[in-house]
Amino acid sequence: MGFLSVLAAAAATFIFGGAWYGALGKPWMKAAGITSEQVEGGAMKSPGPFIISFIMLLVVAGMMRHGLAMAGIESLGKSALAGFGIGAFMATPWIVTNHAYGMKPRMLTLIDGGYATIGCTVIGLVLGLF
Repeated sequence: MGFLSVLAAAAATFIFGGAWYGALGKPWMKAAGITSEQVEGGAMKSPGPFIISFIMLLVVAGMMRHGLAMAGIESLGKSALAGFGIGAFMATPWIVTNHAYGMKPRMLTLIDGGYATIGCTVIGLVLGLF
C-alpha cells in the first residue's frame, strides 16, 4: 500500500506540473531563456526531462511519506499542511538560493517556487488520502 500511495502522489503532482507549466509556459520560457523555436525544434520533445521529473517526484513523495509516517501524521489536513510547509519552507528557499546565485529572473523563481510549494502540498494531500 505504501508504494501505491507514493506512486499516486507522484502521478498527481506530475499531472499538476503539466497544468502549472502549461498555463505558465510562455512566461516560464521567457524567464528561462527558452524560445518557442527550441521547443518546436525538439529540445523539449525528448522524453528525458519528463522521465527524470517523474523519478524525482517518486523520490520526493517517498521521502515525504516516510517523514509523515515518522511524525505520526495521518490526517488529510495535517498531511497537506506538512506538504505545504515542506514546499514553502524547504524546497522553495533552495530554489530561491540557486536562482539568486544563477542570477535568474524573479519570474522564473516565482513560477518554479510556486510549483514546488503547491506540488508538495498535492503530494501531502494524496498521501493523506491513503
